[in-house]
Amino acid sequence: MKKNLINLSGLTGVISLISYALAVIFAPLAYPGYNWMAQAVSDLSAETAPSRLLWNQLAAAYNVCSPVCMMCVSIFVSDKKVSTKLFRLGIYLFAIMNWISAIGYRMFPLTDSGKEISTFQEKMHIVITIAVVLLSISSLTILIVAGFKKNGMKGIGIWASIALTMMFVGAIGKSAVSPDYFGIVERFSVFAAVGFNAVLGAYLFMDSKS
Repeated sequence: MKKNLINLSGLTGVISLISYALAVIFAPLAYPGYNWMAQAVSDLSAETAPSRLLWNQLAAAYNVCSPVCMMCVSIFVSDKKVSTKLFRLGIYLFAIMNWISAIGYRMFPLTDSGKEISTFQEKMHIVITIAVVLLSISSLTILIVAGFKKNGMKGIGIWASIALTMMFVGAIGKSAVSPDYFGIVERFSVFAAVGFNAVLGAYLFMDSKS
């Protein structure tokens, strides 16, 4: 089936995941002493982090492609009236989360990696994180409910369930495991949203009704 531009734009979600994964894997090479098992991913992009330049280079496609993908998915489900209103609401909220993440973390990066939160900029970073988490949980929950309803998209509902489970594993794990393993469980949370974005992009790309 011939793909039009809106379908092809779904590939930006996959590109976003690849870009983010490369940044998470290779940025620590520019950060002497970084312990990925204990430290957060956000430490790599902190203003004073030695890995900040490499992170920005590797994550450049992620920063652009992630919100672009979700904007295209939102336009598609709106134009085609995909599934139910509840389903589309979940997509819109997930798209808003992506834009807040893309803009908010660029405006308010951590000042110093691995230190106590104290400055206004660092506090705003936490506010952005709270907004991203709340929107992620609410949008994924809506997509799970809508996906398993009659005439819902069960496949996306299943993927949303996996993403939400990963988020909870990360959230619960942060307080349940030793600080030496904080970075491991934290990565469950950060990859949940990026991975689900790629899934939605793949669905858009493979759509057969266009």
